[in-house]
Amino acid sequence: MNEEYLPSVLSASHGPLWRNPQPGIWSYDGEREDADRSRSILQTLLDQPRWLEAYHLYDARGSQLFERICELPEYYLTRTEDQLLSKHAATIIDLACAECIAELGAGFSRKTMHLLREQDRQRRGGAFAPIDVSLTGLTASRDMIRNNFPELAFHGLQARFEHAIAGIERNLPTLFVFLGSTIGNFTRVEFIRFFQHLSSCMGPNDFLLLGVDCVKETEILEKAYDDSRGITAEFILNVFLNINRIAQSNFDLEQMSYRSWYNRQWRQVEMFAVTERPQEILFPLRQCSFIWENDDPILVEISRKFEPKKLQQQLRGFDLEPVASFTDPRNWFALLLLRKSQAA
Repeated sequence: MNEEYLPSVLSASHGPLWRNPQPGIWSYDGEREDADRSRSILQTLLDQPRWLEAYHLYDARGSQLFERICELPEYYLTRTEDQLLSKHAATIIDLACAECIAELGAGFSRKTMHLLREQDRQRRGGAFAPIDVSLTGLTASRDMIRNNFPELAFHGLQARFEHAIAGIERNLPTLFVFLGSTIGNFTRVEFIRFFQHLSSCMGPNDFLLLGVDCVKETEILEKAYDDSRGITAEFILNVFLNINRIAQSNFDLEQMSYRSWYNRQWRQVEMFAVTERPQEILFPLRQCSFIWENDDPILVEISRKFEPKKLQQQLRGFDLEPVASFTDPRNWFALLLLRKSQAA
């Protein structure tokens, strides 16, 4: 990419890895990874037991369904976190002196508006770099930000987390924002790899704002992930329509149902798809198939729950030092503000 078109939030060395499909939005193009997504899907579906990487959930329809989930009465996470951001945004932006806000898994960036409003008020500008695999979410975010904060430079990055994090200019003081307890969707191995990568890419003046869902009663958690309107079930099963498009497979949603429960030992909600009758799943692009049996659930997503103080202690091991923490009166959700250790 010509450097004159490269957004200021990306380092010049990473310029050739990005293309500019829409005004204000850049897509990672370094490995042409979409051409081989069917292989990665098949690798996890042939594992024992079968599972999927959660990012496949967020095609255009999946992103819209998740926005509907966030409005459900059972799904306390979004409104609790939104209230915390509304109450503490001024303090957060004052403590995290940054020129750029980079939001991981931004979606439509509605909750981030509280931070952007304070950034605009306290700093009189700067840059906003939402990161998401969904072009639909980035487009909606771009239009909303330009209408509300014309002084903020918008640079949407359509990419997986690891690619976008590596591409951001290390000398640009940045507040990385990771909300919605999305970190809970990572397995323990993915969690370690993510924070190792993030810490290694952060500059000396960078901060991290992390939203985490706290351990609580089983009944509250299970209702949050199996709502009475069935929207969560629709969201989880929609992933198979996306997989059918990517891999030309033949999952039959009419024969599928959704199951979820809270695993107390592992402190995580587990969300599965099950088939009501055996299905032969074909992958013509890979010349492969498997029989999906009734008693063979596919793990689509997990949502881990945390104790904030223990999590802060763990993150010190990744050279992330606690700056401040904020929680609601019921201690259901927490915002953790951390910064890159100056001794790292």
